[in-house]
Amino acid sequence: MKITHLLFTTGILFGMLILPSCLDDDDDVNQLYPNALVTVKESANKTVFFQLDDSTTLLPVNITKHPFGSKEVRALVNYEEVDDPSQSYDQAVKVNWIDSIRTKSMAPNLGAENDAVYGNDPVEIVADWVTIAEDGYLTLRFRTMWGYQGITHYVNLIPTNNPQNPYEVEFRHNAEGDVYGRMGDGLVAFKLDNLPDTEGETVKLKLKWKAFNAEKSVEFNYRTRSATTLSSAIAAERSVIPLQ
Repeated sequence: MKITHLLFTTGILFGMLILPSCLDDDDDVNQLYPNALVTVKESANKTVFFQLDDSTTLLPVNITKHPFGSKEVRALVNYEEVDDPSQSYDQAVKVNWIDSIRTKSMAPNLGAENDAVYGNDPVEIVADWVTIAEDGYLTLRFRTMWGYQGITHYVNLIPTNNPQNPYEVEFRHNAEGDVYGRMGDGLVAFKLDNLPDTEGETVKLKLKWKAFNAEKSVEFNYRTRSATTLSSAIAAERSVIPLQ
């Protein structure tokens, strides 16, 4: 079974797609940091748009071609609202830069083979605005040891198959022996479409992981993603890890 490597970040993002802009120095400083986490989508007529949360859509007026090869991905973005027509979307925006996050599906629970296939190396899940369950994804900022260059770390999200809670999942990390060095952060997004449909209800999604000093867990508000409704007035219900 092929497990694809993750994209990891180190503070200010490298390799991001930068779009032309003519801004003053203060704006240039503000552009260094993301101001939104979105899902990059494409409509039936090939219009690229962003899903900002469970109900809000953005039309990037300066992006006419899908930046990631028509693949739906989660991404960090720096944008500003503009007065251009937004068509059937909620808001028109100008994108200053966008950088995709490693986006993947959940993996199957393999029982006794989980440790061998997915690893069991420790991580910390970081309480941060990008650690969130929304739009059918669980996006996680995690922290672990990064040592030798060239060694790829692998991460996966698997169902626990808990008969008492079908919305319980486990984060798995395989450091490939790279368990020494300094702490660094990574970002990854998992599509949750393998979980049972919540049928419009909001349930508690329980995430479990092996930390450096204990087994930990946290709950998110989660609702199965529905079809994108353009110009929706429905309020979004976001769920982030509370700061501790």
